[in-house]
Amino acid sequence: MTITVRHLAEWVRGEVLGDGDLPISNARTLAEAQPGDITFVEHDKHLTAWHSSRASAAIVPHSVPVNGRPIIRVADPLMAFARVVQQLRGRPREDGPAISPMALVHPTARLASGVCVGPFAVVGENSEIGTNTTIHAGAIVGRYCKLGEEVVVHPHATLYDECVLGNRVVIHGNAVIGADGFGYRVQNGRHAKVPQLGWVEIEDDVEVGACTTIDRGTFGPTRIGAGTKIDNLVMIGHNCNIGKHNILCSQVGIAGSTTTGDYVVMAGQVGVADHLTIGDRVTIMAKSGVSGNISGGSQVLGMPALPHREQARIMMTMEKLPEIRKDVSRIKKHLGLEDG
Repeated sequence: MTITVRHLAEWVRGEVLGDGDLPISNARTLAEAQPGDITFVEHDKHLTAWHSSRASAAIVPHSVPVNGRPIIRVADPLMAFARVVQQLRGRPREDGPAISPMALVHPTARLASGVCVGPFAVVGENSEIGTNTTIHAGAIVGRYCKLGEEVVVHPHATLYDECVLGNRVVIHGNAVIGADGFGYRVQNGRHAKVPQLGWVEIEDDVEVGACTTIDRGTFGPTRIGAGTKIDNLVMIGHNCNIGKHNILCSQVGIAGSTTTGDYVVMAGQVGVADHLTIGDRVTIMAKSGVSGNISGGSQVLGMPALPHREQARIMMTMEKLPEIRKDVSRIKKHLGLEDG
């Protein structure tokens, strides 16, 4: 597909500087771009790479000067470039029946217009599927689930019974939503399972990564707030209440009955104990272990998680412990206080 720089600028609502009639056939990154391609420059620090790139044109921030090749200036080059890639490499929707003859859809399930159900997918009894929702091959939607509009359930994802998903939710492959929470009581010397009778509610515009698990509540819901983005391999325990627009990175584990505020960020491999409250706009840095409540606006680090600056000082001190030990030994020797 070949199109002009000017046409691309219309797609992304950008300002063209240079030859707007230059034809473009593909979109690639700075390192991979060839003549005829458009690329993007996200920051001024990438200017050297842009100058040496073979690309014919670039999508750039407003600060980037013209260097003889056409540019499209926009506020967010990365997102603009993503839109261009989607347009240039877009694939037409596959023809064929919206409901695969190899799918299993219960007669009591209610499917709105535009719903697609792939081969070997299952939609259970009395479930409701909203307009233009896609359930890919091998995915399972249990009984009494309710999915909103434009939801995407990718291959082999599993929604247990009674899950509720808002609009534009994306569930990636092999994620499990609504499995039993991990709750037991010791009775007569044995672990007796506490019945998990709740459900999971996921609000609008949430994305759930591959192989992530979100457990159902014990008696009420486990909730995921609107706009929250959850990476692959994340575990969220029963009765949690995750706020709006959280970012939960890979291998985060959140124990049951924990509540987070809005715009919380948890970096990779963060672990959070149960029954905690984490305030709005908290940032928890990678591999931190959270064992207590965190007030809003905090940045924490380490095990146990402490304010970032305090933990950084502790880490710097730990690095110097061998030297400090030697100093202490020399002082004791000087004072005649050596052991034995």
